[in-house]
Amino acid sequence: MLRSSEGGLAKFGELAADKRVQHAIWISTSTALVASLANAVIGVIIAWVLVRYRFWGRRLLDALVDFPFALPTAVAGLTFSDLFIANANKTGFFAGWWNPVAEGLVGAANWGLTGLGMTALPMNYLHGYGSPFAIVLVLMFTGFPFVVRTVQPVLEDLDAEFEEAAASMGASRWQTFRRVIWPELLPAVLTGMALSFARGVGEYGAVIFVSGQRRGKTEIVPEIINEFLSNRLFSHAAALALILLIISFVVLLGINLLGVYIARRSGRS
Repeated sequence: MLRSSEGGLAKFGELAADKRVQHAIWISTSTALVASLANAVIGVIIAWVLVRYRFWGRRLLDALVDFPFALPTAVAGLTFSDLFIANANKTGFFAGWWNPVAEGLVGAANWGLTGLGMTALPMNYLHGYGSPFAIVLVLMFTGFPFVVRTVQPVLEDLDAEFEEAAASMGASRWQTFRRVIWPELLPAVLTGMALSFARGVGEYGAVIFVSGQRRGKTEIVPEIINEFLSNRLFSHAAALALILLIISFVVLLGINLLGVYIARRSGRS
């Protein structure tokens, strides 16, 4: 905090107005948010399978959920980069078929965007290496256990009598999930999303290996902070870290307030 205050508000304004910093903040926050949304879907599915079904290998799957916590993030980044990298020296296992698919998807999306008068996406936007998609992938891997571990206890404590009552009244399985189960799960899902976002927005070890470190394209805030530290610009690094902290706090506060509102509304109903 003391380091970040050196230079006053002028330094914060200078950093906030820097186009490079603005884009890095956008990449860090948007990819973390997209990854947390994807983790909400994946986490609920995995938690549902672990709680509601009994099958061979269930305990192994339950243990593997915590694997991203035990695995160094740098190892995850190296693994993803090796699978999706495509250059003159090497083509990763998935890059050979995924990159053409990604270009087709982006081309189709651009056809719709340009028809609406909007800016087209770069053709490598969904490529596995050196793209925002690559960053989202590694953040999904490092963050999905948070959703699983917050939703799983709620599912275990959910009384099956409510589901049986809904079924006896003629509700379909989808109606039962949407009107009985989902309102109970939503606060826990939002909490897991918030934890996943908090983990992803400042992630460095995994992202550095897949982002390509392309300035103005896939550069993240921790990379700029690391550059400042290498150049002994400690006050700049601290100020940028504080900016990212404030942005993260605002997003997390919004998610938590939404969870509280939904929980209170559900309680009143």
